[in-house]
Amino acid sequence: METKGVVSANEPGASARRRFLVKAGGALAAMGAAAVVEAPAVIAQPKVKWRLSTAYPASLDTLHGAAERLAAIVNEMSGGRFVIEVFPAGQIMKAFDCFDETSKGTIEAFMSVPYYFTEPKREPAFEWFTTVPFGMNPQGMAAWFHYGDGLKLLQESYGAFNLVPKPGTGFAPQMGGWFRKKITSPADYKGLRMRIGGLGGKIIGRLGATGILMPASEIFGALERGVIDAGEWVGPYDDMKLGLHNTAPYYYYPGWHEPGTMQSFGFNRKAYEALPVDLRQTLEHAAAATEVYGLSGYHQRNAAALARMRTEFKGKIELIQFPVPVLKELKKIAVDVLREESGKTPMAKKVYASFNKFQELVGPWDMVAEGAHHQYVIR
Repeated sequence: METKGVVSANEPGASARRRFLVKAGGALAAMGAAAVVEAPAVIAQPKVKWRLSTAYPASLDTLHGAAERLAAIVNEMSGGRFVIEVFPAGQIMKAFDCFDETSKGTIEAFMSVPYYFTEPKREPAFEWFTTVPFGMNPQGMAAWFHYGDGLKLLQESYGAFNLVPKPGTGFAPQMGGWFRKKITSPADYKGLRMRIGGLGGKIIGRLGATGILMPASEIFGALERGVIDAGEWVGPYDDMKLGLHNTAPYYYYPGWHEPGTMQSFGFNRKAYEALPVDLRQTLEHAAAATEVYGLSGYHQRNAAALARMRTEFKGKIELIQFPVPVLKELKKIAVDVLREESGKTPMAKKVYASFNKFQELVGPWDMVAEGAHHQYVIR
């Protein structure tokens, strides 16, 4: 009987073929064994786990949520190799402690606006990296960071504190704040106690007011109890999250004190430099994505919150533009305050010059490109 495909052991060349198959099988087996031994060294890569604390309560889902977005993007892009655990203010440390604790290496990262950490004995230049009164809008700030000297100067400033920074979410333009009484002239600021961040407090101080910096979680209680007479936070969306619309009837705009607010991520230098190159790149791209998503998200959410405010709270809240004489006086004072603050350190002087030069560049373009649009087309 003939069996096709089977070679008889007695056929010529059968012995040679058997020797080839034995050798080939042995080689394949050896390769398989090597793969089993070597595969774990290729697949198993060290996992990195960081802790990041923000300066905001978890209820501010756009601000605190920006850090959570960063962590989610990093986790996804790294395939789970890089995990960042995010904590809101007050959970593992106080809101304003996150800068120093990251600098010391207690935690690996934080997210906040830089101007929270100007005092005590830090760097006045931090003000410009957040925003300054009558400064650039969010697009101008982002352009300064990425296409001007902004990021380089931020890195130099934070570097003195053992930190590696990256720009975070932009959340401006802001509103001017909630007031218990109307502001009809610069004189109305005299004796006013107001929660206001950054250099805004110094400016209203020249008009006889007292600027007070406090975390977001404390503003509602301070306004409700009359500890302060006015308070600003961000804009309609976050302000309603904090309940500020229930504390004072007059809601002023524009937010002259913070026209282009940007927050930043700060990474402990040792922890950052210990990252493999690909994870550093992942972190940087995640921060950039967070910046874009955050700014566009605020634009939509503030618009929706303002519409809700105008309908649901009609008659209870009065939306008012600051009188032109008030804005002119505030701007006049701002010029002097910014010049004085810039003279406090060599870094502040350098940042002040860079910021002004860039604002002079983009300002005329903003007027041509958007000025008429905002004044006539939308209206």
